Amino acid sequence: MVRLFFLLSGEHETLPTAELKAILEAEDYNYKILEELDQVLRIEADLKCAEAVKNRAALTRTCALELFTCEAKQSEAVKALHSTNISEFLEKGESFAVRIKHVKSHAREVDGMALERKLGEIILNKAENVKVNLKNPQKTFTGILTDNKLVFGLKLADVPSKSFMERYPKKKPFFHPSAMPPKLARCMVNLAKPKVGDLVLDPFCGTGSILIEAALIGCRVLGMDIQRRMVKGSQKNLAYFGIEQEGLIVADAKNPPTRTVDAVVADPPYGRSATTFRRTTKQIIEDCLKAVHDILSDRKRICMAAPKTIEISQIGKALGYRHMESHFVYVHRSLTREIAIFERV
Repeated sequence: MVRLFFLLSGEHETLPTAELKAILEAEDYNYKILEELDQVLRIEADLKCAEAVKNRAALTRTCALELFTCEAKQSEAVKALHSTNISEFLEKGESFAVRIKHVKSHAREVDGMALERKLGEIILNKAENVKVNLKNPQKTFTGILTDNKLVFGLKLADVPSKSFMERYPKKKPFFHPSAMPPKLARCMVNLAKPKVGDLVLDPFCGTGSILIEAALIGCRVLGMDIQRRMVKGSQKNLAYFGIEQEGLIVADAKNPPTRTVDAVVADPPYGRSATTFRRTTKQIIEDCLKAVHDILSDRKRICMAAPKTIEISQIGKALGYRHMESHFVYVHRSLTREIAIFERV
């Protein structure tokens, strides 16, 4: 077990931390939370978990091995770095850079560039035969200024966001205005905690956003939609990204033609662009939750989105599920999504 810290996305208040915890649990990593700061989570865990986070996360930006945490003052950072055996992390001849980032308006009195130079000088003097390379360093030391603290360490991985942009709904061959953005779709998949090789069902697959994100982290995927054109569109989008699926079925979510799945991730139809076949969104959600109860094993999860006004958490509890948590995502003035996670008991 080592100390790690993760720079989280500022796109939502609660989802990044929840997603990170879910990834660690899905990948069977034991961890201990040391501290939750603004956009930074400090934990004790196996070093290898950073690779799992890099491969799965949508709302984490950077994973780093923590060297020290101190008060957000240059003098305190200098003192802490002098007490660190930096030679453990740099080999002879290696190049390095130091990067300091402010979260929001935290510690604005600290000059980040001046701190980078000062800490870089100390590392240059303490480590043997190393050099600074600001453009393409072999090692990067990163410091995050947040909540009046500096969390400093050796960067292990960045989580690339470019690939998510390449999968944005309008860039796919088949587009529909109700399509979920890829980052939120990936986050919802992670909150359901599937493992590599698990079968993930989306009973309202639409354009395939959730299926694509589940497949890209190594899950097997099965999609359903009551509309044939959506199933065909989903098939086109999955093929575009080279994804093979277990099946894409024209079917009603209240009667899924499958015996067992490992996780359900769903964004039921709602809003002006959605087709509900004269049923209310609440009825659709109730029917779906009833139907999938019998194809999920105990302790397996459902992650489902719905308008906040539906109160999906209450629906799930009334149907016998354990409500694990909910997160609220503002979309526009007339829509806030509730992302609810349930466990079958």
